[in-house]
Amino acid sequence: MEKTYTGVWNNCLQVIKDNIPAQSFKTWFEPVKAIRLEGNVLTIQVPSLFFYEWLEEHYVGILRKTVKKFLGEQGRLEYNIVVEKSSTNIPYTTNLPSNGNGAEAKRQSIPVPVALNKNIKNPFVIPGLKKLQVDPQLNQNYTFENFVEGECNRLARSAGYAVANKPGGTSFNPLMLYGDVGLGKTHLAQAIGNEIKKNLPDKLVIYVSCEKFCQQFVDSLKNNTINDFVNFYQAMDVIIMDDVHNFAGKEKTQDIFFHVFNHLHQSGKQIILTSDKPPKDLSGLEERLLSRFKWGLSADIQIPDLETRMAILKKKMYSDGIELPENVVEYVATQIDNSVRELEGAMVSLLAQSTLNKKEIDLNLAKSMLKNFVKNTHKEISMEYIQKLVCEYFEVPVEMVKSKVRKREIVQARQISMYLAKNHTKSSLKSIGSFFGGRDHSTVIYACQTVEDLIETDKKFKTYVQDIQKKLKTS
Repeated sequence: MEKTYTGVWNNCLQVIKDNIPAQSFKTWFEPVKAIRLEGNVLTIQVPSLFFYEWLEEHYVGILRKTVKKFLGEQGRLEYNIVVEKSSTNIPYTTNLPSNGNGAEAKRQSIPVPVALNKNIKNPFVIPGLKKLQVDPQLNQNYTFENFVEGECNRLARSAGYAVANKPGGTSFNPLMLYGDVGLGKTHLAQAIGNEIKKNLPDKLVIYVSCEKFCQQFVDSLKNNTINDFVNFYQAMDVIIMDDVHNFAGKEKTQDIFFHVFNHLHQSGKQIILTSDKPPKDLSGLEERLLSRFKWGLSADIQIPDLETRMAILKKKMYSDGIELPENVVEYVATQIDNSVRELEGAMVSLLAQSTLNKKEIDLNLAKSMLKNFVKNTHKEISMEYIQKLVCEYFEVPVEMVKSKVRKREIVQARQISMYLAKNHTKSSLKSIGSFFGGRDHSTVIYACQTVEDLIETDKKFKTYVQDIQKKLKTS
């Protein structure tokens, strides 16, 4: 049977999918397409240069193995890199440099000199300085050391660290960090700025919120100093713009930032943006600006899982020099599951309650405090509680659900527990699998799919699940 490029690549994807995290597969392999197969050379098309560099740096091993698996020992991979409206082929070899030198030779940059003069006015004024010097407006507490890494933010942190070590010298330009409020976008963006200033103190770095930038622009119009305003931002080596979704509807400000953006990007300067949505979902922004936001890497920061939330609390405890019982840490992390900012705020409130009332911090104090701290406190639903309810319902021992026993009633209780944990907690698939006897995420996916299929085809089974869900809601 003759091999086709789509068939070979789909076979490769199946192997890759089983060996890397689901989020990584979705981010780095779903956008890739096979476009031809000539002899033993498979050509795949990647959306941009940074995709090529990232695949070569992080997945070169598994790519090599899978290509050889389906094309033989002489099997090779070539990349077709889309660069705006053109593309270029880069042959894959085992000694291809991971820094993408093969592609860098084909990439053009147009240096645009910055028209600086001694009279540039600094909107962040430092009186008495003759040379342009800038207070970067960074919070010194926002560092990589204080940023807790988890599955929810690993891509964003890795890209941020790469940018911090080589500002303007990676394909992550611009780097857009997006996610809901309170998940750490500003922390990570400023950590990049602080790391750059630490390693390269002569770099001109500025952090500015979108709202402040808009206000400065309005002031410059009033004072007839628009050229000074533009020149100042074009003089920066690194600009960190927070909450760019606030540009929505501000056409003149968007126009100014468009020109600042173009100038910095063409000059090889680093641009870091944060937003509450990815570029494709932003509304009220000009298409030409949105298209530039898509040039580099858009990395999302998701809601942290339970383990990451506990790690965040422990990190704050360590930095503040305090200790809390493990059950208190777990309780707080379980109750506040949608915002790192609220999580840290709850810790501060708990310490204040303990100090003011001269009470020892225990689980009762934590429960009492959180009732007042969290608006509309949701009922506590943990994997432990779900497991307990399911085991009581089916009258099976709790320890059996975590065991390797394959009896029908045990497997049924285990799969329903996993299904409910996925739908009623914020825990990751990896965490759920680990909790239920050290199983992997693929086992959890299979369990959830099995339960969903049985709900549709088995009325008795559907009743079981509905009964347990009612108990969860009313408990």
